[in-house]
Amino acid sequence: MAKDPDTAWYTKMETCLTPLPEVNDVSEVSGGKLSNWPERLTAVPPRISSGSLKGITADMFKENTELWKKRVAYYKSLDYQLAERGRYRNLLDMNAFLGGFAAALIDDPLWVMNTVPVEAEFNTLGVIYERGLIGTYQNWCEAMSTYPRTYDFIHGDSVFSLYQNRCKMEDILLEMDRILRPQGSVILRDDVDVLLKVKKFADAMEWDSRIADHEKGPHQREKIFFAVKKYWTAPPPEQKST
Repeated sequence: MAKDPDTAWYTKMETCLTPLPEVNDVSEVSGGKLSNWPERLTAVPPRISSGSLKGITADMFKENTELWKKRVAYYKSLDYQLAERGRYRNLLDMNAFLGGFAAALIDDPLWVMNTVPVEAEFNTLGVIYERGLIGTYQNWCEAMSTYPRTYDFIHGDSVFSLYQNRCKMEDILLEMDRILRPQGSVILRDDVDVLLKVKKFADAMEWDSRIADHEKGPHQREKIFFAVKKYWTAPPPEQKST
């Protein structure tokens, strides 16, 4: 069975390099020709148009791009800080899929680190690169290789549903708290029952949080969790009287 050349998480190094995809003519570009920027961001990536990424079609890609434009517009209507240009600089998407969240923010003065969970159904990091975006793999049951307070804003789509029965919810939230700066914000999308549990832990971590309805209305089970990491310090210990 052929190995996935994109596999990179806990993968042993091999002595041989993975050969480039074959071409039929010398004028062809191995792997597919990329569009120039900025068309590259919304053009169907070669991995999808060639069919090498099984399970994702060109129509699915286009629909996903338009979907995230609507979702980000809705986020901005609920979170005035995200709508404020320059308020956030360093953003993290915990479950980027095709990079639609980052693509929808391309006109804002910020950058997004797109993470593809190693447990995700589709290995889409190559698609993210072909769109001209940046990204990495991550197992959210483990610590992320980054400094504390790296990010101003963290976004996660169905992250906690993905990691149910894999590791503790509070461990993921504590890692998010570590890499989020004070006054930074979080937006999570997930099932309402999952988000109610998230809110319980978020309140214990002194986050200012709330749950809002889905952009399609209150009858959707998927809800949206908003939180701000407050700037706070532990109170001084009581001095013993002598």
